[in-house]
Amino acid sequence: MEVRKIDKLITIYYGSEKNVELPIFGEGKKNNDFGLGFYCTASEELAKEWAVSSVRDGFSNRYTLDTEYLNILNLNSPDYTILNWIAVLVEHRLFSIKTPVARRAKRYLIDNFSVNVNAYDLITGYRADDSYFDYAELFLNNGISVEQLSRAMRLGKLGEQIVIKSKFAFSKLNYEGFDVAEKDQYYVLRKARDEEANQAYLEMLEEESDGLYIQDIMRGGIKNDDPRIPRNISE
Repeated sequence: MEVRKIDKLITIYYGSEKNVELPIFGEGKKNNDFGLGFYCTASEELAKEWAVSSVRDGFSNRYTLDTEYLNILNLNSPDYTILNWIAVLVEHRLFSIKTPVARRAKRYLIDNFSVNVNAYDLITGYRADDSYFDYAELFLNNGISVEQLSRAMRLGKLGEQIVIKSKFAFSKLNYEGFDVAEKDQYYVLRKARDEEANQAYLEMLEEESDGLYIQDIMRGGIKNDDPRIPRNISE
């Protein structure tokens, strides 16, 4: 029994401009990727990159989390498609709706692919930073295919996030300390990672794509069980 407990104990990191010893349930922005929650990562290096800006150092806050008895949603598992991820994103984030197609696309994705993230204690999925958000927005506006969107999610290894959603999950968090993230080191790494993703993305756009666009998906009444929709977006 003790071995199983240890297996369920994970270490996660929160990149921030300040030290956060006691994350508070219910605080934060409701328009984040998966709604209100505490957004962390299993990678200390990524947390440090997310913590800094060009003008200031940051903090990588470290926690242990007992995941036993938590109801966990892994949007990057084979159980879900890339459209499940983007449907959750468009439901919570503020998108630029520039065309009638995008307006209908947002509604179609939410109606047919969304997942009730508030039913879970913990969520794992891609983090829609500036690059990912641009890819998702272009897909919504019929600019790239679903296959291109799926490939874009892997570009530059921009990282996954772990989001603590419920009051119960917050109660399982234990603060373990922090490390300072120096801007001179980690802002350079953050910029390089983003530039690598953008360059690979531009090269991908030069390739011909005969895949499914959002307008094709809507016209065809395509649902989540269609084999043409990419699954398992984790590497």
